[in-house]
Amino acid sequence: MKKYLFLMIAIFGITSAYGEGVVLSDTYVSDDESVNVAANEEPFVAPKTSTSNNYSVSQSGSYVSKQIKPATKSVLSNDLSDPLFLIGDNQFLSDTYVSHYDDRLHVGEYIGYGINNNFVIHANMLYQWDWSGNDENGFSSTEFGGTYRMSHGFNENHIISDVLFGLKLWGSSHVRTPQYADSTYFAGLRFGRQYTGITLAGTVKSTWVFDDTRGLSYLDFIPEAYFRFQYDWRAGIGFDIRKSTNTRWLPNQEWLNLKLLRQYGNTQYVAHFDYEFEDNEIGLGVDVKILF
Repeated sequence: MKKYLFLMIAIFGITSAYGEGVVLSDTYVSDDESVNVAANEEPFVAPKTSTSNNYSVSQSGSYVSKQIKPATKSVLSNDLSDPLFLIGDNQFLSDTYVSHYDDRLHVGEYIGYGINNNFVIHANMLYQWDWSGNDENGFSSTEFGGTYRMSHGFNENHIISDVLFGLKLWGSSHVRTPQYADSTYFAGLRFGRQYTGITLAGTVKSTWVFDDTRGLSYLDFIPEAYFRFQYDWRAGIGFDIRKSTNTRWLPNQEWLNLKLLRQYGNTQYVAHFDYEFEDNEIGLGVDVKILF
């Protein structure tokens, strides 16, 4: 496990350094201003400036300087897979997902609604087909939860922070896993920074599981990096390190999560690959996310 943890820290450190390089730059470039570059001792000639959604470019002779800016609201308003995305006021988000893990097929639906620009409520339900011979088929408990944004990150340090909370009820009697327990409660904290080309985020989430035969809790630490490319292509990498208080019912796990997606207006098509290091478990899935 240590080598995977070191790998995670190294990758997250590199992406964090990339983000910090943006913040620590002393020169700010806006849509109306540019950086003046002098070429040797020749008389000053104002450089031509061209702008794009991602950065401003100043040219003088053969020299080109680029600076990535913090992401604007317009860039993030419909980026539904961004780890720090928050549904806006009076908007609905539908996320229909299908995934396959270790002889189990999961089909689910997530519905979220923005009460205002700070508070979102959601409901989530999952159905499982089990082909392993254990006949654990049925609906998971229905999840009801919310997200409250404590800081929007529009100040000079660009820090965003959210509180996550929720509960699950009415789990299937035919499936006995934490996802299908009779009652589950969770709470967490999510934080990070958003730039035009990259989002860096981290989540700490604690979950408590109770049903007729057992009780346990587990803690998830989830660092993520999310990249925005041209032509509305996006990609993400994250790790989920899970520690359980009862490894008989839920073993400790270390997940690697990769995703690639294409954006079309307010719709995203997402393909993801997940790998669990302890049990060598592989998951594949697709999501269709639509913002109304």
